Amino acid sequence: MALAVLTGQLTVGWSNDFIDRDRDRLAERTDKPIPAGLIPAPVVRNSAVVAAAACAPLSLLSGWRAAAVHLVAVGAALCYNTWLKRTVFSVVPYIVAFALLPAFVTLGAARHRWPPTWTMLAAALLGAGAHFLNTLPDLAADARTGVRGLSHRCGPTGSVLIGGTLLGAALATVAAAPDESLDAAAVCLVVAGSVAVGGVIATALVGRARLAWNLALAAAGLTVALYLVRGV
Repeated sequence: MALAVLTGQLTVGWSNDFIDRDRDRLAERTDKPIPAGLIPAPVVRNSAVVAAAACAPLSLLSGWRAAAVHLVAVGAALCYNTWLKRTVFSVVPYIVAFALLPAFVTLGAARHRWPPTWTMLAAALLGAGAHFLNTLPDLAADARTGVRGLSHRCGPTGSVLIGGTLLGAALATVAAAPDESLDAAAVCLVVAGSVAVGGVIATALVGRARLAWNLALAAAGLTVALYLVRGV
């Protein structure tokens, strides 16, 4: 399961770098290996193809139900790379892919069950929040190269507020899950997650987009940790 997710992520990441190589050059993205001249574009393309070829059989090791769900999630991410990132529907692949990840886990278990609805909802909220915050550092460069996704149309301030709210909603969804009351560890995680979400909004509004993204990752990690601690 871990290897299937890893190869799926490599497929998405490497294909994104290959597809956006010309845009990255125009935007002078020296942090990207292709425009920086560190790796030839065909090597990245071939690596993405190999990763995709490995993702399918690795996913099937968890059974056809889980494999179907995981491959739909990876396919949604590839649709974002190739087309949807430029449209008002750019958030949809994030919602779909994140929501299906817990289903990949539970459908691959012995009873092949779908996860509780609130679990998929929390994951979808995390994904949607990630979309609005992930694009913040690149809004100016994207505008120069013709990318106009939903977050671009909302603008920097709107994206910050929407993204932060969605991350907070994901944390609240897990905290309010139908289970026994929160223990001390869970309360600490809720507080830490809330501080991280507040930090996301505060740092993004003062122009620290990279720090805001790092805090968004922390908020997502704390939400997942809360889910695991609760044992639901």
